[in-house]
Amino acid sequence: MKGLWLENQQLQLRTDIPVPEPQLGEALVRVLRAGICNTDLELKRGYYPYTGILGHEFVGVVEQGPENLINQRVVGEINAACGHCRFCLRGQPTHCENRTVLGIVNRHGAFADYLCLPVKNLHPVPDNVSTDVATFTEPLAAALEIQRQVVVCPDDCVLVVGDGKLGQLVAQTLALTNCQLLVVGRHPEKLANLAGRGIKTGLVDAVTDKAFDISVDCTGNAEGFAIARRALRPRGTLVMKSTYAGNLSLDASSLVVDEITLIGSRCGPFSAALELLAAEKVDVKPLIHAHYPLIEGLTAFAEAQRRGVLKVLLDMSKV
Repeated sequence: MKGLWLENQQLQLRTDIPVPEPQLGEALVRVLRAGICNTDLELKRGYYPYTGILGHEFVGVVEQGPENLINQRVVGEINAACGHCRFCLRGQPTHCENRTVLGIVNRHGAFADYLCLPVKNLHPVPDNVSTDVATFTEPLAAALEIQRQVVVCPDDCVLVVGDGKLGQLVAQTLALTNCQLLVVGRHPEKLANLAGRGIKTGLVDAVTDKAFDISVDCTGNAEGFAIARRALRPRGTLVMKSTYAGNLSLDASSLVVDEITLIGSRCGPFSAALELLAAEKVDVKPLIHAHYPLIEGLTAFAEAQRRGVLKVLLDMSKV
C-alpha cells in the first residue's frame, strides 16, 4: 500500500508498505480522508523521535472488524491503551503508560491506504456529517477538552491566542459557553471566519494586560505564550493547547506571585465532538484550504507548511 513515511526527519512517499494486519481487538480501516496538523509538521521537524507512517486525524471505512462496523464510516481516538496500568484503571487511558499513539508513538498512522486501531477507539460518523467535516473530529475533541479541565462561566473573560486551525476550533467551542471571549491573531482573513460567527476578534496588540480570567495559547510558540501569560489577572488560568518544538522560557516567579494555574491540554471527547458536528454548532468548512491525493502527499506537506495555510486534507479517493 501507499503511505507517507517519516524517518530521520525525512518524509517520503512509499508504495511498498504491507497492508497492516489487525491484532486481537483491532479493526482494519481503509482511510478515506486525513488531515495534516501542526503535530505532523513538528514531528517532521524533530519534535519527537518517530519512524513510520504519520497522520492521526482521519475518517475511514471498517473493512475487518465487528459485524456492526463493517462498511461503516468511522473516526478513531488516537491513543491505544493497555487497559491494565494505573492510568487505565483510573479511567485515564490517554495517559496509559504503555500506550501507542496513531502516527505519533509506536503505531503507524493515517497517511496511508489502511490503518489499524482498537475497536473500542472507533466512533461511527453520523450520516449527516460529511467525510471532509468528520476529519475534524480529533482536533475538535481536543478543543473540547479545555471545558473538561476548566470551568468556563458566562461572566469569565477568556482570551484565545492564535487564529490557526486549532485556535479556530477552540474559539468556536468556547463561544458556546457564552463567556466574554476575545480571539487574537495576526491574520485578518482568518479572524474574519470567527467574526462572521459573532465572535470578538482583534490583532495581538489588542490584548490588555491582566484583563482575563482564562487564556488559551494555541500558537505553540514563545511569543504566543507570553501574550497569553501577561493577559491574565492574578489567580487566572493559562491553558497550553499546542505542542512546542523547542524549550519554552518563562518567568516562574510571576506564576507564583500571581498564583497562576498552568494547564496542559491535549486529547478530548470524540462523542461530544461528533455531536457538535452533527448539530452544526461549529463550522469547520471554512478551515479547509486544499485537497491532495495521497500520491501528492509531499506537495500537500509543503503546502501545509506555508505561512497562513489552514487545513490541508489528503483524499485517498483521488488518484
